[in-house]
Amino acid sequence: MSQTQPLPLKSPEDREALLGVARASIRHGIEHGSPLPVDPDRFSPRLREPAACFVTLRWSGQLRGCVGSLEATRSLVEDVAHNAFASAFRDSRFQPLTEEEEADLEVHLSILTPPEPLPCLSEAELLSKLRPGIDGLILQDGPYRATFLPSVWESLEEPKKFLTELKRKAGLSEDHWSDGIRFQRYRAESVE
Repeated sequence: MSQTQPLPLKSPEDREALLGVARASIRHGIEHGSPLPVDPDRFSPRLREPAACFVTLRWSGQLRGCVGSLEATRSLVEDVAHNAFASAFRDSRFQPLTEEEEADLEVHLSILTPPEPLPCLSEAELLSKLRPGIDGLILQDGPYRATFLPSVWESLEEPKKFLTELKRKAGLSEDHWSDGIRFQRYRAESVE
C-alpha cells in the first residue's frame, strides 16, 4: 500500500473510541491540568499502531484550537489524547478552554498518513502536482515550517491561494521561493 493511502478506521467502534479519548482527555485537562493517561493495550490493535493525528476543536462554529503531530511517534490513541489536550489548553492562538465551553465543543480528528516528499523545481511545478481536497502539505525552508491539513482546501480551493496562505503561515512572503524549499504531502482520514 502506498504511504499516501489513508490508514482506514473501518470499525465504528474504533472511531467512537478515539472521539471518546479526545473528549476524556479534554475533561481530564479541565480537572487535572494534564492529558489523559492512556494504556494502549486497552484498545484495539488498530488504535495501538503508531500514527500521527491533528485534533481540531470548534466552538460556536469557530476554530477554538488545532494541534497535532506530523510524524508517528506513539500509538494513535496516545497521540489523540495528547493532541486533544494540547488543542484545548496549549494552542497559543487561544486562551485555555474553560469548563463552560466544553459542553458545546465540536471535536474533529484528522488521522494522517506518513508524509511523502513532493519534489519540485518551481512553484508552477508544485501547483501542478497538488491535489485539491486530497493533499495536506508541509512546507519547510530552513527554520520556516508550516502545514495545512487537507480540510483547509474547503476554504482555500485554489492551489495558488492554498500555497500563498501556507507560506504566510510559515512566516514567508507570498512570492518566496528558494533552492532550499522543500515540500511533503500526506492524506488524512476525518473522524467526527
